[in-house]
Amino acid sequence: MRSQLAPQGVEFTRVSENLITARRIARGITFVVLVAAAAMPLLLRSLGAWSGYPAWLAWLLPAATLAAVVWAFALIPRQVRAIGYAERNDDLLIRQGIYFERLMVVPYGRMQYVDVTVGPLERALGLSSLKLHTASPSTNAALPGLPATEAARLREQLTARGEAKLAGL
Repeated sequence: MRSQLAPQGVEFTRVSENLITARRIARGITFVVLVAAAAMPLLLRSLGAWSGYPAWLAWLLPAATLAAVVWAFALIPRQVRAIGYAERNDDLLIRQGIYFERLMVVPYGRMQYVDVTVGPLERALGLSSLKLHTASPSTNAALPGLPATEAARLREQLTARGEAKLAGL
Protein backbone atom coordinates (compact mmCIF):
# COMPACT_ATOMS: atom_id res chain seq x y z
CA MET A 1 0.00 0.00 0.00
CA ARG A 2 1.44 3.34 -1.06
CA SER A 3 1.37 6.28 1.30
CA GLN A 4 -0.70 9.28 0.24
CA LEU A 5 1.96 11.64 1.61
CA ALA A 6 5.11 10.15 0.09
CA PRO A 7 6.61 11.96 -2.91
CA GLN A 8 6.68 10.10 -6.22
CA GLY A 9 9.78 8.01 -6.85
CA VAL A 10 11.02 7.95 -3.26
CA GLU A 11 11.89 4.51 -1.90
CA PHE A 12 11.61 4.20 1.87
CA THR A 13 13.80 1.87 3.91
CA ARG A 14 11.87 0.00 6.57
CA VAL A 15 13.05 -0.44 10.13
CA SER A 16 13.99 -3.89 11.45
CA GLU A 17 11.31 -6.55 11.90
CA ASN A 18 12.82 -7.13 15.37
CA LEU A 19 10.96 -4.01 16.46
CA ILE A 20 7.78 -6.10 16.31
CA THR A 21 9.20 -8.42 18.98
CA ALA A 22 10.42 -5.51 21.09
CA ARG A 23 7.03 -3.80 21.01
CA ARG A 24 5.17 -7.03 21.74
CA ILE A 25 7.32 -7.67 24.81
CA ALA A 26 7.07 -4.09 26.11
CA ARG A 27 3.35 -3.73 25.46
CA GLY A 28 2.62 -7.30 26.55
CA ILE A 29 3.62 -6.46 30.10
CA THR A 30 1.33 -3.42 30.09
CA PHE A 31 -1.50 -5.43 28.56
CA VAL A 32 -1.28 -8.17 31.22
CA VAL A 33 -1.52 -5.56 34.00
CA LEU A 34 -4.44 -3.86 32.25
CA VAL A 35 -6.44 -7.08 31.81
CA ALA A 36 -5.70 -8.12 35.40
CA ALA A 37 -6.98 -4.77 36.69
CA ALA A 38 -10.12 -5.05 34.54
CA ALA A 39 -10.76 -8.56 35.91
CA MET A 40 -10.62 -7.40 39.55
CA PRO A 41 -14.39 -6.75 39.86
CA LEU A 42 -15.06 -10.24 38.48
CA LEU A 43 -12.64 -11.80 40.97
CA LEU A 44 -14.08 -9.85 43.91
CA ARG A 45 -17.63 -10.75 42.88
CA SER A 46 -16.68 -14.43 42.53
CA LEU A 47 -15.17 -14.42 46.04
CA GLY A 48 -18.34 -12.86 47.44
CA ALA A 49 -16.61 -9.65 48.53
CA TRP A 50 -18.55 -7.55 46.02
CA SER A 51 -21.79 -9.45 45.54
CA GLY A 52 -23.78 -6.31 44.70
CA TYR A 53 -21.71 -5.68 41.55
CA PRO A 54 -23.71 -6.62 38.41
CA ALA A 55 -22.56 -9.95 36.95
CA TRP A 56 -22.91 -8.76 33.34
CA LEU A 57 -20.62 -5.81 34.03
CA ALA A 58 -18.14 -7.97 35.93
CA TRP A 59 -17.80 -10.15 32.80
CA LEU A 60 -18.06 -7.36 30.22
CA LEU A 61 -15.23 -5.23 31.61
CA PRO A 62 -12.42 -7.84 31.31
CA ALA A 63 -13.87 -9.20 28.04
CA ALA A 64 -13.92 -5.75 26.41
CA THR A 65 -10.45 -4.97 27.75
CA LEU A 66 -9.11 -8.28 26.43
CA ALA A 67 -10.67 -7.62 23.01
CA ALA A 68 -9.05 -4.16 22.86
CA VAL A 69 -5.71 -5.63 23.92
CA VAL A 70 -5.86 -8.36 21.26
CA TRP A 71 -6.70 -5.72 18.62
CA ALA A 72 -3.81 -3.47 19.72
CA PHE A 73 -1.45 -6.46 19.80
CA ALA A 74 -2.51 -7.49 16.28
CA LEU A 75 -1.80 -3.97 14.94
CA ILE A 76 1.83 -3.95 16.07
CA PRO A 77 3.25 -5.61 12.90
CA ARG A 78 1.41 -3.17 10.61
CA GLN A 79 2.51 -0.21 12.72
CA VAL A 80 6.15 -1.30 12.54
CA ARG A 81 6.00 -1.94 8.80
CA ALA A 82 4.62 1.57 8.29
CA ILE A 83 7.78 3.14 9.77
CA GLY A 84 10.39 4.03 7.19
CA TYR A 85 12.95 6.59 6.14
CA ALA A 86 14.48 7.87 2.92
CA GLU A 87 17.71 9.82 2.48
CA ARG A 88 17.58 12.48 -0.20
CA ASN A 89 20.17 15.04 -1.28
CA ASP A 90 18.94 17.85 0.98
CA ASP A 91 16.79 16.18 3.60
CA LEU A 92 15.72 13.03 5.40
CA LEU A 93 12.13 11.81 5.12
CA ILE A 94 10.58 9.85 7.97
CA ARG A 95 7.17 8.25 7.62
CA GLN A 96 4.99 6.44 10.13
CA GLY A 97 1.37 5.66 10.91
CA ILE A 98 -1.38 3.45 9.57
CA TYR A 99 -4.60 5.36 10.18
CA PHE A 100 -3.00 8.74 10.73
CA GLU A 101 -0.03 8.93 8.39
CA ARG A 102 2.80 11.27 9.19
CA LEU A 103 5.65 12.33 6.92
CA MET A 104 8.43 14.40 8.42
CA VAL A 105 10.96 16.19 6.28
CA VAL A 106 14.13 17.11 8.18
CA PRO A 107 16.54 19.30 6.18
CA TYR A 108 20.16 18.36 6.84
CA GLY A 109 21.08 22.02 7.37
CA ARG A 110 18.61 22.28 10.29
CA MET A 111 20.01 19.35 12.27
CA GLN A 112 21.98 20.26 15.36
CA TYR A 113 22.85 16.76 16.49
CA VAL A 114 21.87 13.14 16.01
CA ASP A 115 21.25 10.99 19.08
CA VAL A 116 21.45 7.17 19.07
CA THR A 117 20.05 5.32 22.09
CA VAL A 118 19.94 1.64 23.00
CA GLY A 119 17.84 0.26 25.85
CA PRO A 120 18.25 -3.21 27.37
CA LEU A 121 15.50 -4.78 25.28
CA GLU A 122 16.79 -3.12 22.11
CA ARG A 123 20.33 -4.27 22.89
CA ALA A 124 19.14 -7.87 23.27
CA LEU A 125 17.46 -7.68 19.86
CA GLY A 126 20.31 -5.80 18.12
CA LEU A 127 18.31 -2.58 17.69
CA SER A 128 18.91 1.13 18.23
CA SER A 129 16.77 4.26 18.14
CA LEU A 130 17.87 7.40 16.32
CA LYS A 131 16.58 10.87 17.23
CA LEU A 132 17.24 14.01 15.22
CA HIS A 133 17.49 17.28 17.11
CA THR A 134 16.90 20.61 15.39
CA ALA A 135 16.58 24.18 16.63
CA SER A 136 12.84 23.65 17.01
CA PRO A 137 11.95 21.96 20.30
CA SER A 138 8.76 20.60 18.74
CA THR A 139 10.69 18.44 16.26
CA ASN A 140 10.02 14.83 17.09
CA ALA A 141 11.99 13.13 14.36
CA ALA A 142 12.78 9.68 15.68
CA LEU A 143 13.47 6.34 14.07
CA PRO A 144 12.99 3.39 16.42
CA GLY A 145 14.03 -0.15 15.56
CA LEU A 146 17.08 0.41 13.42
CA PRO A 147 19.71 -2.31 13.33
CA ALA A 148 22.66 -1.11 15.44
CA THR A 149 25.04 -0.97 12.46
CA GLU A 150 22.52 0.98 10.36
CA ALA A 151 21.92 3.45 13.21
CA ALA A 152 25.67 4.08 13.51
CA ARG A 153 26.02 4.51 9.73
CA LEU A 154 23.02 6.81 9.57
CA ARG A 155 24.30 8.90 12.49
CA GLU A 156 27.66 9.44 10.74
CA GLN A 157 26.01 10.10 7.36
CA LEU A 158 23.47 12.59 8.73
CA THR A 159 26.09 14.38 10.84
CA ALA A 160 28.40 14.74 7.83
CA ARG A 161 25.60 16.00 5.59
CA GLY A 162 24.43 18.43 8.29
CA GLU A 163 27.93 19.86 8.73
CA ALA A 164 28.35 20.20 4.98
CA LYS A 165 25.05 22.10 4.68
CA LEU A 166 25.97 24.41 7.58
CA ALA A 167 29.42 25.07 6.09
CA GLY A 168 27.79 26.11 2.82
CA LEU A 169 25.72 28.86 4.48
